[in-house]
Amino acid sequence: MAAAVRKKKKNLVIVESPAKVKTIKKFLGSNYEVAASNGHVRDMPKSQMGIDFDNDYEPKYITIRGKGELLAGLRKMVKKADRIYLATDPDREGEAISWHLIAALKLGDLKDKEVYRITFNEITKKAVTESLKNAREIDMNLVDAQQARRVLDRMVGYRISPLLWAKVKRGLSAGRVQSVALRMIGDREEEINSFIPEEYWSLDAELAVQGEKKPLLAHYYGRIGDNGKAEKAVISNSGEMDALLAGMEEAEWQITEVRKSERTRKAPLPFTTSTLQQEASKVLNFSTSKTMRIAQQLYEGVEIKGQGTVAFITYLRTDSTRVSDEARASAAAYIEENYGKDYLATEESASKKQTKIQDAHEAIRPTDISRTPASMKDAVSRDQYRLYQLIWKRFTASRMSAARFETTQVRICARGSEGRQELFTVSAQRQLFDGYQSVYTLDEDKAKSPVLSGTLDRDSVLTLTEFLPKQHFTQPAPHYTEASLVRALEEQGIGRPSTYAPTISTILARHYIVKEDKNLYMTELGEAVNKIMKNSFPSIVNPEFTANMESLLDGVAEGTVKWKTVVENFYPDLDEAVSQAEKELEKVSIADEESDEICENCGRTMVIKYGPHGRFLACPGFPECHNTKPYFEKIGVSCPKCGKDIVVRKTKKGRRYYGCISIPECDFMVWQKPSATPCPRCGSLMLEKGRKLVCSQADCGYVMEKPEEQDS
Repeated sequence: MAAAVRKKKKNLVIVESPAKVKTIKKFLGSNYEVAASNGHVRDMPKSQMGIDFDNDYEPKYITIRGKGELLAGLRKMVKKADRIYLATDPDREGEAISWHLIAALKLGDLKDKEVYRITFNEITKKAVTESLKNAREIDMNLVDAQQARRVLDRMVGYRISPLLWAKVKRGLSAGRVQSVALRMIGDREEEINSFIPEEYWSLDAELAVQGEKKPLLAHYYGRIGDNGKAEKAVISNSGEMDALLAGMEEAEWQITEVRKSERTRKAPLPFTTSTLQQEASKVLNFSTSKTMRIAQQLYEGVEIKGQGTVAFITYLRTDSTRVSDEARASAAAYIEENYGKDYLATEESASKKQTKIQDAHEAIRPTDISRTPASMKDAVSRDQYRLYQLIWKRFTASRMSAARFETTQVRICARGSEGRQELFTVSAQRQLFDGYQSVYTLDEDKAKSPVLSGTLDRDSVLTLTEFLPKQHFTQPAPHYTEASLVRALEEQGIGRPSTYAPTISTILARHYIVKEDKNLYMTELGEAVNKIMKNSFPSIVNPEFTANMESLLDGVAEGTVKWKTVVENFYPDLDEAVSQAEKELEKVSIADEESDEICENCGRTMVIKYGPHGRFLACPGFPECHNTKPYFEKIGVSCPKCGKDIVVRKTKKGRRYYGCISIPECDFMVWQKPSATPCPRCGSLMLEKGRKLVCSQADCGYVMEKPEEQDS
């Protein structure tokens, strides 16, 4: 009797994105079915808070609207399968989606089925098949960390948003991380607006070197004391500069030291989510959301003629710079073959980052380093090519040796009258070995260096050609860009890789901020929301508090903190703050504020309302009367050009400024708020700079304390 043929078990793999289905099916063969959940399948209801406060803050989950048919199809596939592999994304959110799939598909009740969780960092055949060998159970610590984040965000949004509706306008919302990001932008604007520039001067000396065609440009450092040491000097005004130059009219110039040394510049680390967003913004002018969208395409795969769907990069949401042993070996072989053994890194670059990382992930890197950008250029879109090229070059460079330079430091003494000695310096560097720079250059790599003659020494004869004094003014911190805001959020431990892009996209979409020439500016609407959040919910918008909350969520993910402990410690303070804010609102009228404008259509007194771009005037007779018009807030200051009122205006995108009510007939405008107090020195308009008033005429520069009655 022939032996019974052993029945092969049928397998079902459930991923998040439909884009992965075909590729993974190709890797696994006919005994595997692959289906997609299209992201989340369950969530808390939109119509209510969705948290059972009487049952230990238990979340209430329902099937997401529109997912019923998809789940029905998955249930049919589950019936036919012996093993179900949940292959959602390899992060906390992906873990939570797998957990929700178990509940939605009732997989826990199916005793005849084997249910596993698998993860892979890249969509390649080896990674996917290897994940099947390392199948595991759901990691509830990761699920609970995601549940805690979701519940905390829901509490903040659903308790605070109604207050914003009552105080500002309906449809607004508050978010735990987005409110902190908004505050950071607002604080930076306040810092810029209150900044008072300070004058300083620099001095260069152009020196002719005997026997050399090119002059030498030396930078003033400071005075050399009797002990031979020089102290760095600060030249504060033109008077100090004139005195310095007068003391060197008959100076003798001599090189006192030429010091050569060698230095190295280590290769950059491979990309994390944050650094990829920052670099793509600087180099490619991509927004954070665009970077993540294109990176997702490269991760999930692009259809290549003759090859099918090919995944180009590893998982894109990571704060780890770790590289797998296999990827390290592959990169070493590629670099040695294409650049030479000297270009191989001899030691690992260490991350300066001190915060905890999700080390189960790797850095963002190509799935195959031999798949060069040039070889794929015709197969992908222009934006896909540009981002892939950036990732490929950064990763390849990260596995290469340091660049080496010869540096030269020249010290020049100018001996003036009465024995005074002033120190000037020249710094230069010459590349000895390009190393990683043969592939990738950083901003600091692009700085130009003077070329010095090899014969320059202490015997070189120098003659002054001319002094080049230059006036400068200190500059405030720059406005945040998307890239610098991401960097600041990461440095302060606010949010995680998956939150940066949606946080910025949300506050842009709600018109709390606008973007002009890469810079982020607060709108009138954003200022109103930020003011309420800072006054009524200071802890919610406190960066340190939010960073500490992220640390607690990390503790939940690691299994050292219970997620409901985090929630139960957070909610009572939020509840008390909301109750207090509601009492404050009861003390003031929240009806629409009346203006002094009369509706020309029906004669009613128009009211001030908030729209997506700030305040506007509307007839209270709506819907009978639909009249609306722009609202210009008068500030009680007359235009210095025409004498009419200065009002608060907005750019087309919503950025606030102060301009004449008669624009465009009168073109007066300033960014800082004008004061009714004229300049005591020259009579010109004074501008508010924090607690100071500064004359609008730069050549006057008068500064005074702001009168108490003007404090706002």
